[in-house]
Amino acid sequence: MTQHSRDTPQFYLTAPSPCPYLPGRFERKVFTHLVGDKAGELNDLLTHGGFRRSQSIAYRPACDSCRACVSVRVVANEFRPSRNMRRVLARNDDIVGELRTAAPTSEQYSIFRAYLDERHRHGGMADMTVLDYAMMVEDSHVETRLIEYRTRKPGALPHEPGDTLIAVALTDILSDGLSMVYSFFEPEQHERSLGTFMVLDHIARARRMGLPYVYLGYWIEGSKKMDYKARFLPQQRLAPNGWLRVDSDGVMTEPQD
Repeated sequence: MTQHSRDTPQFYLTAPSPCPYLPGRFERKVFTHLVGDKAGELNDLLTHGGFRRSQSIAYRPACDSCRACVSVRVVANEFRPSRNMRRVLARNDDIVGELRTAAPTSEQYSIFRAYLDERHRHGGMADMTVLDYAMMVEDSHVETRLIEYRTRKPGALPHEPGDTLIAVALTDILSDGLSMVYSFFEPEQHERSLGTFMVLDHIARARRMGLPYVYLGYWIEGSKKMDYKARFLPQQRLAPNGWLRVDSDGVMTEPQD
């Protein structure tokens, strides 16, 4: 039997299954394992090529007759929030985000469970147990962090830690950006637009860390679940000939970097 180094990626192709985003279509994925000493370098390289991470797996759509899934990354230093986004920031001025080690807690899972039950009760993650959630957070061979978002206690100073957990983001730190692996929030707080707020917070964090991009995963034109990603401009979208820049006027060009 041929022996392969754990640092040499082997790629596999899944069987077709119903697409969760576009009705009537089927999806396939190509995937590999992120293990070994070079897992971080490999994750960087594959992310630049349109892959996403789930636990110790890196995957990318490889559908037979569809190219609807487009990798998107926000150009952090040039991003300027829209008027509506500034309202979202003001609405959540009482929230403190804290970068933490990727360690699961029962407090996080309680919100995760409520989020799935409210937003994704028929999705592929609907039956995830507390052990499944722990694996999602801990099973990583790359630099991964959790950002916990908590509301401040009444009268607390801006630098004081938050109180009530309201949202969580599982985030990879890449050589050139932050990759939002998965985020969730308390569904009863829908008026806060916490999904948008977390993206805005990641853009601000990337700037402070000197990282040029925030990777948002896949944008799918025509999918209501993915529409929000197109609002964060300027951004770059991965095309067959490389990353293309999309500005606020909708014009798509090749980036100059």
